[in-house]
Order: sequence, then structure tokens, then C-alpha cells
Amino acid sequence: MWDQRTAAPGGSTAGRPQAGGWRRLQAGRMGATCPSLSTFYFLFVVFVVSTIFHCHRRLALVPAPWAYSAQVVVVPRHHPQEGMFTINSKGRLGNQMGQYATLYALAKLNGRPAYIPAQMHSTLAPIFRITLPVLHSATARSVPWRNYHLNDWMEAQYRHIPGRYVRLTGYPCSWTFYHHLRQEILQEFSLHEHVRVEAQKFLQALQATQAWRMTFVGVHVRRGDYIRVMPQVWKGVLADRGYLQQALDWFRARYRSPVFVVTSDDMAWCRQSIDSSPGDVVFAGNGLQGSPARDFALLTQCNHSIITVGTFGIWAAYLTGGDTVYLANFTLPNSPFHMVFKPQAAFLPEWVGIAADLRQVQQSTLPVLGLWGVLW
Repeated sequence: MWDQRTAAPGGSTAGRPQAGGWRRLQAGRMGATCPSLSTFYFLFVVFVVSTIFHCHRRLALVPAPWAYSAQVVVVPRHHPQEGMFTINSKGRLGNQMGQYATLYALAKLNGRPAYIPAQMHSTLAPIFRITLPVLHSATARSVPWRNYHLNDWMEAQYRHIPGRYVRLTGYPCSWTFYHHLRQEILQEFSLHEHVRVEAQKFLQALQATQAWRMTFVGVHVRRGDYIRVMPQVWKGVLADRGYLQQALDWFRARYRSPVFVVTSDDMAWCRQSIDSSPGDVVFAGNGLQGSPARDFALLTQCNHSIITVGTFGIWAAYLTGGDTVYLANFTLPNSPFHMVFKPQAAFLPEWVGIAADLRQVQQSTLPVLGLWGVLW
């Protein structure tokens, strides 16, 4: 083997690099093995970005207030032999609470496991400790569902719903479906602790201003799209100043220190229409419109309820317990609303109804079909 350390014949150094060449060769070798400064900076940036990304992924797993990460349950590829029930997920918070409770009750009544759509879980799980498993959307598409429409009240045939894989449809929100399971329903819709604490802090701050114990009455005033729809489509009215004054006076006559906590989707109208001069009316959120979830939590932490129209208020009163005053007879006798809504199936018998003033009803010939799901 040739050894570069051996001199060439005659003492020549032709086979060995000279000193200057040797240094250049060593520098070349070092340049080939040591990264440049720009490479070092590039690797450092990659390391920092990667660290931030992984930390963000870990922090994302921690639910922020009013957030709750869903665990989607995928039903096995071979659908359960005992079948299963699910329900459509339509409308806003009150609608979906009614659908959830109805599914819970009817699935149990018919001996079928119940699964909720992912959309329903996204609406309810940030607020409530619901327990029904979630049906993955891909699995839902593969199930041979039999759609079964429900009216907004319990009927005898719903005790024996045919079919193994049943998807309930409609907008049920009636105590007649689930009142026999009241304690279970109350447990399903119990608030997450951080949600409850936030609502309690608002009430505790009010209580701290007085030496005597307050009685909190949650007031929900629903307006929004009903301003147009109720008179034009359903031949009915909304809660007016007169109704709200009567409702507040009903509680003032029965409780020593009532404090009325007002929530609404139209807080400007409430501030103008509700007489707060007695000093016992508080507008939630400093009188500004709040989020539906926070308003709902606040209402359920009160002792009693005043409600107007809509499933949001009905559910708030149902979960609150205590006394409830509601707007009664808010449509004309020939209203098409009675085709889809039965007051005796919506309001508990012990609740107190105050009749609406129907003199302001405007006649309308607008079509009614297809509006129920959007409006109620």
C-alpha cells in the first residue's frame, strides 16, 4: 500500500503535499464537515418553530372557558344488531336541547342505544355535562336510517317506534316526552363547573350590595325574528310592556326582595320597555346583549323565571325550577301555530300564565310552510 508519509526516491517530496498545500487541504476538509453560520441559524429557527408548534398542540388540548373537546364515538363497521336511535340536529340552543332530551327519553322507552350528531355535541357540550355518545358523520352516512317524524308533543305510538336504525326528525320540545325522567334530564343538562361559577359570580356581586337575602328572578325576553314573524305568519304577538309589568308585579307581591335579572336578544328594547325605577331590575351584561350560553347559565342560577316565547326560555325555566310566569294565549284562535304547538304540552301545569293583549295582532296572508324549524 502506498504511504504518503514515505518520501519518493532520491529524497524528493513529490508524493507529499507542501506545507501551504497541506493547510489548504485541512481547511477544505473542515469546511466539508462544519456547517456554515447560515446553516446554524436555519437549524436554530427550525428548532424554535418546532418547539412552539408542539407546545401549541399540547395547550390546544386544554379546554378554554366555554370550550369542551368532543370525543367522537365511531360505531363499529358492522352496525349493532340491537339497532340504534339518533335525531336531527336543527335550530339553535333551545331546539337542540329539546331534540336531545326527546332522543334520550324515546330511545330508552324503545330499548335502543342513542347517539347524537356531532353538530349537536358541538352546541351542547361546551355548556352541559351531556353523556350520550357522538355518532361520527361518516358512520351516520353508512347507516340505513329510517326517518321517523315527531310532533311537538308525546303520542302513544312513540312508545313502539318500528325500525332498527331510526333517525327521529322534527322540533320536539315538550315536557310530555321526558318529564317522567326529570332527574335524569336535569343531570344531563347540569352546567360545567366553570360555567356555573361564572354565572354565580354575577349574582353574588349583586347580593353583596344588600344585607338581606335576595330572591333572583331570571327574565328572558325573546324578540329577534319574532318581531316580524309572529304577527305576519302566526297571527300572534310578542311580550309587551304590559305583560312584563304584570309578571314583575306578580313576584313583587309574593317575595320580599325580588331582583329581576333581564336577558334578551334585544336588550335595547328591554332597557326602554321595562320599568327599572323601583331599583330591583338588573340588565345582564351591563345592559348589552350577551352570548346565549352565558345568558342561559345565568337564568338557570336564579330562583324563579319569567319567560315570553321560544324554547330557550322554556328550557331555562324547566331547569331552574321554582315559580315560572309565562306569556299565554299569544296567538289568535285560528292561528296556524296551533297545528305545530300545544301550550298544554309546552308549559308545565304549575306554571302561571298571563294572557297576552291580542289587540295588536296584524292579519297576514304570508305562507306558513317550512317556517317552524327556523322560527321556534
